[in-house]
Formats: sequence, structure tokens, C-alpha cells
Amino acid sequence: MTEPARFDRGHTDDLMTFLAASPTPYHAVATAAERLEKAGFKQVAETDAWDGTSGGKYVLRGGAIVAWYVPEGAAPHTPFRIVGAHTDSPNLRVKPLPDTGAHGWRQVAVEIYGGPLLNSWLDRDLGIAGRLTLRDGSTRLVNVDRPLLRVPQLAIHLDRSVTADGLKLDKQRHMQPVWGLGRDVRDGDLIAFLEETAGIPAGEVTGWDLMTHSVEPPAYLGRDRELLAGPRMDNLLSVHAGTAALMAVASSSSQPASIPVLAAFDHEENGSQSDTGADGPLLGTVLERSVYARGGSYEDRARAFAGTVCLSSDTGHAVHPNYAERHDPTHHPRVNGGPILKVNVNNRYATDGSGRAEFTAACEAADVPFQSFVSNNSMPCGTTIGPITAARHGIKTVDIGVAILSMHSVRELCGADDPFLLANALTAFLER
Repeated sequence: MTEPARFDRGHTDDLMTFLAASPTPYHAVATAAERLEKAGFKQVAETDAWDGTSGGKYVLRGGAIVAWYVPEGAAPHTPFRIVGAHTDSPNLRVKPLPDTGAHGWRQVAVEIYGGPLLNSWLDRDLGIAGRLTLRDGSTRLVNVDRPLLRVPQLAIHLDRSVTADGLKLDKQRHMQPVWGLGRDVRDGDLIAFLEETAGIPAGEVTGWDLMTHSVEPPAYLGRDRELLAGPRMDNLLSVHAGTAALMAVASSSSQPASIPVLAAFDHEENGSQSDTGADGPLLGTVLERSVYARGGSYEDRARAFAGTVCLSSDTGHAVHPNYAERHDPTHHPRVNGGPILKVNVNNRYATDGSGRAEFTAACEAADVPFQSFVSNNSMPCGTTIGPITAARHGIKTVDIGVAILSMHSVRELCGADDPFLLANALTAFLER
């Protein structure tokens, strides 16, 4: 397929803003919700009774968001068209007893979340962000977006074997960041610091979900600025594109024939098994309640689900110029070549032939080129929320995404035009 002649970098500029504002899943869903609110969407509480009125609605639960738009006159059995994504990224997360240190250094005890490229976290200026839970059960977001922590690498003079044997990191011993000096480690120091930072009275925080992030902002890269380097593109790039697509469909003068949905889950990087993960009941509960709120029966629910299609949008692997042999020899997705269609016959991805036809139709409608991705037979294949969504809810699911390099690094790399192309394809899919 021929490549479009020009691209809208305004979308990529906005993605950079979204990435910078979203250091954690909790911030990501708050940022998405703020944008949806400005587009006329209204938050609904899971503990309230729902009505069947038309318009945009969304549910927040922890680091997950499900948003949907009910067109005027939608029947109870109207099918859904879903963009699925995830909000979490591999990183270093704060332990329950965070205050530690040795030999005059004050450190923060962290646990490894997901499968990060550990070496990419070394010698980075790190901030800390997340969710604080107060004594009354309420929560507050906190974001210290300045150089606060650092995981210092061992000097080569103290480990000459690095040049011959490569860097070997012990997750427990070598990944604990420093954040100051002091011989006496005082329990409660980190949380007291965050209370002061967030303007919370001392001693009010009784629970926390905190994680580190690189404070280096996203940036265009390359002679012609045709690349984008930034954090958490796996998978906030898809969350951002899905949010933009849903807003575009909801604001269109023509009403969609189906009910467009954005479902962005937490905990994909460690298996999705949580109340906010794709393997939990959140999506199914929201879809069912939407059917029943419009006066539907179980039969209507079954009809709606039978006609539903989900695009599971997650980043994939672009061909690496230094490791081309690791890729399938006939499938070499390239950055700025458009979104990728992911296929795996062992159902690590949910795409089949009919799913390919769905995505092809959306890309053709949007005049967006796309590429195919399949793993080298000699390499294990990753997976996504796609197979989980298909199996748990019995709905047709197609795995797609944007091709990137440095996946799971603290700083990933994609083509600067691909986010715009993905958003256009998602918009066309939701409109169909």
C-alpha cells in the first residue's frame, strides 16, 4: 500500500503531553477521564443504578477505565465495537516498607513489576508517583516529577568482567535506588515526604501504590524528527489513540451503528488477573449493565455480544536493524509504515482471517496503510489482552498495534507518524 504524503504531527504532540502527564496507570486513566469529560462524557459510579440514556459515559476503577458512547435510539441488542488497551508498563514499584539504606546512603526498597529491561533503569533520573490512600478510604494522586531517585551502576573498574561477560543484574541487590544521604534509616520518611508534597496532613496516609518513572520528557528524534522517543508507549500510545478515537466518534455529526467502547485495563504486564485487569469481570459487567439499563434481556445481551468486535491495540516489534535475524524473515514491520496486524496460530494473539478482514476494512476506510507481524518460529511469542478478551467474553477480537523498538525499556522508540495512523484506523473501526 502507498504511504500518505503528509501526516498530522499535532496528534503526536498531544501524545507527548499525554505520556508526560501519565507516569502511572492511575494518572493515565485520570488524564483520559479529564479529556472525556471535556468532550461531554459523564462518570457513572458502579454502586449507583444506571439509566439507559444516550450519550458518553465512563467508569473508573483503580488504574482502569471503560468508556462508551450510546447513540440516540440504540436498541438493547445493539452490538459494541471495542478498542482494548492497557495502562500499565514495566517499572520499579515501592515496597510496603520502603525506607532502607546502607553505608551512609538512604535508599527506597522497590520490587520489579512486569518484565522491564533492567539496564535501561540504571543511571536514570527518576521521579516517584502513584496513588495514596488516606485513613477515611479516599485516594489522592501524587507525582514527584523531578530527579529524586537513581539506581547507580557499578563502575567498570570494580567489575572488569562486564566487558567480556556482559552486565548481570540481581533484581534484589542491584536495583534499589538511592535518594539521599544519612546513616540512620527512619521508617516513614518516604511517605512523610510524599504527604508533605501532596499537601496531606502527617500520618493520614495508610496505604500506597507507588512507582518510579524517568523524568526525561518525550522528544522527537532524528535528523528529520521522524522518530519519537518516550516512556510508557507500551501501552499508553494505544490508550491515547483509543481515547482520541472515541471522542472523535462521539462528536461526529453521524451516529455510529454500534456502541463504541474504550476499555483500558491495568496489570497486563503481569497476567491481567485482577479486578482491574482484562482477565477480571470489569468489561463484561459494564457491557451487560449497559444492555440491561436500556431495557434489555439476557437474549439482548447474547445478541449484542455475538455482534461485538474488539481491537486489542498494543505495541509490537519493529524490525531491529542490529538484530534482524530475531525477526521472521518475511515479516519486517517498519516504523512509520502504519499499524501492525498481529497473528499467531497458537492463539497468543487473537487474530484470525475474519479479524484480518475487519481491520483491513477499517484501514481502507481511513486510507491508512498497515503491516503484518508474526514471530520468528524459533522465538517465543508474547501475548496481549486479546486472547483473554476473546475467551472470557466470547467476542471476536483482533490484535493490532504500533511497531516500536526498545519495548519494555524505560524509554521506547516509535515512528512519529504511526500514532496518528493508529488513531485514524481506530476511529474508522469505531464508526463502522
